[in-house]
Amino acid sequence: MSDREPIIRLVNVSKSFGKQAVLKGVNLSVFPGQTTVIIGPSGCGKSVLLKHIVGLIQPDSGKVFFGDQEVSALGDKEMAPIRRQIGFLFQGSALFDSMTVEDNVRFPLEENDAFPSREAATARCKQVLSLVGLDGTQQKFPEELSGGQKKRVALARAIALDPKVILYDEPTTGLDPIRADLINELILKLQSALGTTAVVVTHDMASARKIGDRILMLHDGRFIADAAPGEMDKITDTIVARFVQGRASEEELAQLRTGHLENVMNHDPDPGQAERHS
Repeated sequence: MSDREPIIRLVNVSKSFGKQAVLKGVNLSVFPGQTTVIIGPSGCGKSVLLKHIVGLIQPDSGKVFFGDQEVSALGDKEMAPIRRQIGFLFQGSALFDSMTVEDNVRFPLEENDAFPSREAATARCKQVLSLVGLDGTQQKFPEELSGGQKKRVALARAIALDPKVILYDEPTTGLDPIRADLINELILKLQSALGTTAVVVTHDMASARKIGDRILMLHDGRFIADAAPGEMDKITDTIVARFVQGRASEEELAQLRTGHLENVMNHDPDPGQAERHS
């Protein structure tokens, strides 16, 4: 695969949950070595898109490719070697509370029989925890860690198998600005040190501008913007401009002033369902 051939492709991908159409014929090419950031409001389908890439969700129509393999046509057993090449940082970190930090990081190594001995797996845990600045926390449990530390342990686990691609699902959500910036710096560090390809979904514009080589905006099931970080502020489309600048619409402000602010965003007709699938 040459550097200009995409490592990930979504071709006319559509997905609905019940009556709610979340993705509507989405097309996306992700190129090796780049950090592609997908922005958009909560519930717009960003996380659903990520889960299509790793085969956790199958499209209703369209195709998903990893390299030259159509992953949307594969079962779990066939997906296993592809998933080994993809690290996934889940939105809530998804650490096992009953396991120590070391056992959490070791988990994918043992599941994939990736190392010939326990000693080798222990050494790999130490290596990836060092990369995220947490060597020495091996015997701690998740409840003893801060939110930012949990994210970093989850990231260490995501890179334990030396993946080609890392998928980040809202990596800075729930963190204060300083801890969020630490995660941003860590994403940049890993991309530089490991040469990985990254796909990041977020609604944090500060993060998107800092880490992205390319930013796309998802709205109403389709991409409505695709630009370099420095070009996003120049886009005049009202929806894009309001999101990038963090401005509420006049309709939302008017409804707030009159006391009738109720789910005015047309992309989220069912807040509960959108939260489950965002």
